[in-house]
Amino acid sequence: MRRINEDIKNQQFNHIYLLYGAEDYLRGQYRDKLQKALAGEDTMNYSFFEGKDIDVNALIDLAETMPFLAERRVIFIENSGFFKQSQEKLADYLKQVPESTYFVFCEKEVDKRSKMYKAVQKNGYISEFGEQNEETLKKWVLSLVAKEGKKISGAALTLFLEKTGTDMENIRKEFEKLACYTMDRDAILPEDVEMICTERIQNRIFDMIEALSAGNQKKALDLYYDLLSLKEPPMRILFLISRQFNMLLQTKALLMKRYDNRGIGEKLGISPYIANKYRAQAAGFEIGFLRKALEDCVQTEEDVKTGRIADMIAVELLIITYSSKRAKEKQ
Repeated sequence: MRRINEDIKNQQFNHIYLLYGAEDYLRGQYRDKLQKALAGEDTMNYSFFEGKDIDVNALIDLAETMPFLAERRVIFIENSGFFKQSQEKLADYLKQVPESTYFVFCEKEVDKRSKMYKAVQKNGYISEFGEQNEETLKKWVLSLVAKEGKKISGAALTLFLEKTGTDMENIRKEFEKLACYTMDRDAILPEDVEMICTERIQNRIFDMIEALSAGNQKKALDLYYDLLSLKEPPMRILFLISRQFNMLLQTKALLMKRYDNRGIGEKLGISPYIANKYRAQAAGFEIGFLRKALEDCVQTEEDVKTGRIADMIAVELLIITYSSKRAKEKQ
């Protein structure tokens, strides 16, 4: 990211950029920065392509076309899938891009073994936009707070990030709501966050598994009923429960191999901040318990799909079974 900012400041650009990673908001911000710096208001020599059905031959023909009354022809390509499939022709072309042509690729996921990735790595610049760590997110939120001329307590900031998660676009939207709600005050308090900020579904699933771990059946079921009242389909809730058990199982296995938070994050594709939360929750389970829970989630899904049991009841029974099991273990 620093390199892109320097390129823009110095007006010295690579002919090929690849922006990729799970952090959509940050990736979009730098995409827009490059678009403004490279093309500005010039719509005649700026082209944007999106999706899986982009004609590579047409793309190359356009790249070979000299810009009209300008020094650059700028081509942005987003969510093409080029970096997860065989694109030998375009990969070979990137070795000899004309001096007047500039490519910017924006992708959520890439395969680093692909020819396209290797071509950009050799002939351009690659920037990864992954989940940000807790310290970075706190600094960013504090900058948003300062722009609004407000202050926020440490407790309110921590609660805010617990509710929003690490997705920066979600954080931005929730902060806009919070800023509007506290418009007539200069301080943001924990009760403001509780009142206005929407808790992510994943957080409720995390709390549900925490309740299961504690053998607190009532709390686990209350969270399930809350999700149902929010119109969340039982099968999606089952998927998220299954995903949570799977992440905890992998975390447990990595802990046994003495991985730290950073190592766990790299292996699971999450930030060290989130890895620390998984690590704390995984400590409350035996690896055999997590493996059996995951197997039973798969069996529950099969039972629903084959019509043996209704989806709502199936998930409820799964929660009851595992909260009861944990409660007995703690007696």
